[in-house]
Amino acid sequence: MAAFLTRERQGSILTVTMNRPDTRNAISDTDAIDALTECCDEANRDESIRALILTGAGPTFSSGGNVKAMRAFVESGPPDPAAIRTSYRRGIQRLAHAFQHLEVPAIAAVNGPAIGAGTDLACMCDIRIAADSARFAESFIALGLVPGDGGAWFLPQIVGAAVAAEMSFTGDALDAHAALRCGLVSRVVPDADLLAHAHELAGRIARHSGTALRLTKRLLREGRHASLDTLLDLSASYQAFAHATPEHRAAVNALFAARG
Repeated sequence: MAAFLTRERQGSILTVTMNRPDTRNAISDTDAIDALTECCDEANRDESIRALILTGAGPTFSSGGNVKAMRAFVESGPPDPAAIRTSYRRGIQRLAHAFQHLEVPAIAAVNGPAIGAGTDLACMCDIRIAADSARFAESFIALGLVPGDGGAWFLPQIVGAAVAAEMSFTGDALDAHAALRCGLVSRVVPDADLLAHAHELAGRIARHSGTALRLTKRLLREGRHASLDTLLDLSASYQAFAHATPEHRAAVNALFAARG
């Protein structure tokens, strides 16, 4: 079986492609989960990486669960609730932790349908760009399931409680422009231009200090749950560190040099 991910490095930008179109890039299989979590770990270790783009091969971003595997599981006999709980904790929920602790800005270039856990994977990224063909659905309810991957934490923070509830309770799909209107994506572009737009945005991010980018991402992450006073204290600490970096000194010198 081919590797689930392909990687392409362009300077400080890492483009990661889910490359299993025969399963519509399902992410519930162990090797897919391992590959995605290892990719996040790689980006964290390599300080020369300043931005990550995640996309899918073929016409689908990700179908989420592997439906064939799901059917085989249903037909295998009565489920063991304790074993299922453990499989989620040790399986797909690792993605939520991996992307939550990813140190570099991540852009989801959603090239087609993102279904169930596919939508949630896109939500684990910092920014989402949608192709015209993109569709988003919290489709768990249609299968009598819940968002077991952590999507119920990520989605409301992006689109708000009411839109997240409507998506989760109905399972209805949003097209790309509906996703834009509710803030799920930041832009919609023609399919043929998707990766060009993603790389252009990643380039505008990656031109900045890698240290400042990683610290800024940490602040945005902590700001989701920290009090204002806690975040102000953390911001002061990070700023003290940033002021001492060569990147800051170089940026200030470049600013004054440009002014003549």
